[in-house]
Amino acid sequence: MPSASDLSLTVLMSAYACEPGRGSEEGVGWNLAKEMARHHQVWVITRANNRATIDQELARDPEPNLHFVYYDLPRWARWWKRGDMGVQLYYYLWQIGALNAGRRLTAAVSFDVAHHVTFGKYWAPTFLALLPIPFVWGPVGGGDSAPWSFWRGLSRRGMVYEAVRAAARWVGEHDPLVRRTARRAAVTIATTRATAERARKLGASNVREFSHVGLSASEMDLLGRSAQRGNDRVRFISIGVLHAWKGFHLGLRAFAVADVPDSEYWIIGSGPEAPNLRSLAKDLGITARVQFIAFHPNGRRDTLQRLAQCHVLVHPSLHESGGTVCVEAMASRVVVVCLDIGGPALQVTAETGVKIAVSSPSQAVRDIAEAMRRLGASSELRRQITVAARKRAESEYSWTGRAAHLNRFYAEAVGARS
Repeated sequence: MPSASDLSLTVLMSAYACEPGRGSEEGVGWNLAKEMARHHQVWVITRANNRATIDQELARDPEPNLHFVYYDLPRWARWWKRGDMGVQLYYYLWQIGALNAGRRLTAAVSFDVAHHVTFGKYWAPTFLALLPIPFVWGPVGGGDSAPWSFWRGLSRRGMVYEAVRAAARWVGEHDPLVRRTARRAAVTIATTRATAERARKLGASNVREFSHVGLSASEMDLLGRSAQRGNDRVRFISIGVLHAWKGFHLGLRAFAVADVPDSEYWIIGSGPEAPNLRSLAKDLGITARVQFIAFHPNGRRDTLQRLAQCHVLVHPSLHESGGTVCVEAMASRVVVVCLDIGGPALQVTAETGVKIAVSSPSQAVRDIAEAMRRLGASSELRRQITVAARKRAESEYSWTGRAAHLNRFYAEAVGARS
């Protein structure tokens, strides 16, 4: 097997979501592509609507080893791309065109490895696996589920979402193309333990657990210098699209139970659960101390500035493969309180945050409330945790460090062919 540090490969990536200056999937696609281009010749198939921002960024900061091929379905075929289910259908069909683009590229370029980066679900196929190239699948997630006991605390919309998600996942697990994708993968990169287990059941033989979340050197530096918080008022914050599975209703209930003196709670985001969350805050009698703040047009930069003004990130997500905001909080020296499931459970340790067990909703609310009380009462405790958290973010979640892991996975994939 070749040494990872000696590798210089020609790589074909599929990155449906890929956009500079963004978080979540878009940021993962862009940052992994750019970082791997420091080591290899990288060709990326992505959506045509990402082109303007990518071209602008490459004009500002050229990367000669990074090449893009843009593809989208015809305009007339985009009418159904509305809501989560519409996006999934669009993505499935997009991959057919991406496969054709990949075949044209492989006829002109001799690739050493193919790598599917985004969207990453273990129960969705990637047609890139059909190319005659060693194939790396992932990061893939989606294996975690909201615990059954937590369903009863969801809104009707939230329960319908979980039921539809479970059904879609079951269908995906029985899709022959998904099973072929799993069997074809020389390396499968799973973002959580639950996803790794499900990928193995589909036939993936070489599965590695790996958090795909990372921060660039400039982001790490900016987040380390951006703290604007004082100790006169303790600020708790939750950030994300307002879906039921994000668990913000648990955070609100815990905030009401904790009743931390001189504290407030910011909920940053927009989404279908906004009316329910506002109503819950009113019912709990905490409206005066809770601020609901929609995402700003400036996007991620404004959100990170608000994060820097807070002391504790409350992230009670019921199933999350990534959890970029948890790493951003660690880098910003903000204490993370999260549930002990999914991606955040791998990112946060006992020394760098507070992980909450998930036995029942009432227990989770009590434990989150207790964590709020302890953290709200002790600036020294917050300092100890955030010092350790910042060190962990720097050592484990820089994109440079993420790339070193991927180089090892590439070496495994190429070595499996020889």
